[in-house]
Amino acid sequence: MAATNDPGLPRAPWRKSSYSGNGNNCVEVAANGERVAVRDTTDRDGATETFSGQAWRNFTAYVKRGEF
Repeated sequence: MAATNDPGLPRAPWRKSSYSGNGNNCVEVAANGERVAVRDTTDRDGATETFSGQAWRNFTAYVKRGEF
């Protein structure tokens, strides 16, 4: 995981997480298969966290099972 504004982030379009509500706790994700980037919807110019595709799949599986 890395906090970065690296211009080499995935070029895939950003989309709002389906788990984000209508409040101010929203995140967006962009993926290209090899890397997944996550950012705060309310601070799109701020830091972006990047994960390997496998790490992101593992994380979302844990969340869906209620382990986080």
